[in-house]
Amino acid sequence: MRILFYAPFKPLDHPNPSGDQVIAAGLYRFLAQQGHRLQTASSLRCRWIFRQPWRWPAALRALGRARHRLESFRPDLWLTYHSYYKAPDLLGPAVAVPAGVPYVIFQGIYSTRRRRKLATWPGFQLNRRALLAADHVFSNRREDLVNLRRLLPVHRLSYVRPGIAPETFGFDPAARERLRMDWGVGQRPVVATAAMFRQGVKTAGLETVIRACGRLCRSGRPLFLAIAGDGRQRPRLEALARRELAEAVVFTGQLPRGSLYRFYSAGDLFAFPGIRESLGMVYLEAQACGLPVVAYADGGVPEVVEDGLTGTLVPPLDEAAFGTALAALLADAPRRREMGRAARRHVAQNHRLTTNYAAMAQVLARLAASGRPPGSRRTSP
Repeated sequence: MRILFYAPFKPLDHPNPSGDQVIAAGLYRFLAQQGHRLQTASSLRCRWIFRQPWRWPAALRALGRARHRLESFRPDLWLTYHSYYKAPDLLGPAVAVPAGVPYVIFQGIYSTRRRRKLATWPGFQLNRRALLAADHVFSNRREDLVNLRRLLPVHRLSYVRPGIAPETFGFDPAARERLRMDWGVGQRPVVATAAMFRQGVKTAGLETVIRACGRLCRSGRPLFLAIAGDGRQRPRLEALARRELAEAVVFTGQLPRGSLYRFYSAGDLFAFPGIRESLGMVYLEAQACGLPVVAYADGGVPEVVEDGLTGTLVPPLDEAAFGTALAALLADAPRRREMGRAARRHVAQNHRLTTNYAAMAQVLARLAASGRPPGSRRTSP
């Protein structure tokens, strides 16, 4: 297939990494490795663009370039990764549909709450337009699939489990020994956590981990906290960590995704609340390296962590329960190892990217083969 690919929330080459970008890149790479020819439709980022009229001329220019690219590339399919109210796909419905090119959205999100506020109403309507125009919408969260069924018929929807390549996140005993020596861990168990230090729920989650570890240290529980990531909130997080943990913490900075397995290998468990977490690829990565997880049962986290089997999930925003779960695993090394083994099996059996995306690729091939008449447009279920 010839596929025109577009990511309106964050382009593949955006300098600030995120879980969304990881999923988009994995999807793109999988299709390319299957022998399909892909080209990027545009680098236009649509995040909050409907609130920013000074960006509208650039959007119009991007629309023209996307039309030209479609005419020259002649794709069998247009595939958009992630359309929702903050970053609705403006190009696919305006370019692919009039040209008769099948239009598909991967990770479409539909939230009717957004139509109730003036600030988000335009994004809601633009995203709704894109979803209705799509020949098929894939979702990698069951909660989103339930919401999408309020708008679209089931035959135009599919669920795809999130996935990674587990073999790229294997346990590395040499890295474990080296990093723990560099950090001066000694015999203390290591709590690993990772996130971008962005203002909002990411920083709030890291603060929860730091405070929980600080309380445990003051109660006499030996531990060491390793934090991977970087961003504008780093000074604030470092100051909190110094107050709470003194020398029992290390900030590694942002690590290339290809070397994160070494970081995870140095840990004994992975802790990050995941406040309103969409999916949290870090949970899959950490589990693939044999780390049990402590997190909130919030957002997409329960879809990738098996509570009681590969980790412990506690009620959202319950910091006391989060700390208790952390303390229980820190005190029980055999339980941590048992959960770590289960975590590796869980990812290998249920979240292997190539397996989970294979069924999706079959749907794409069927849609590409069927096509649609030029100028046709879906405006209703």
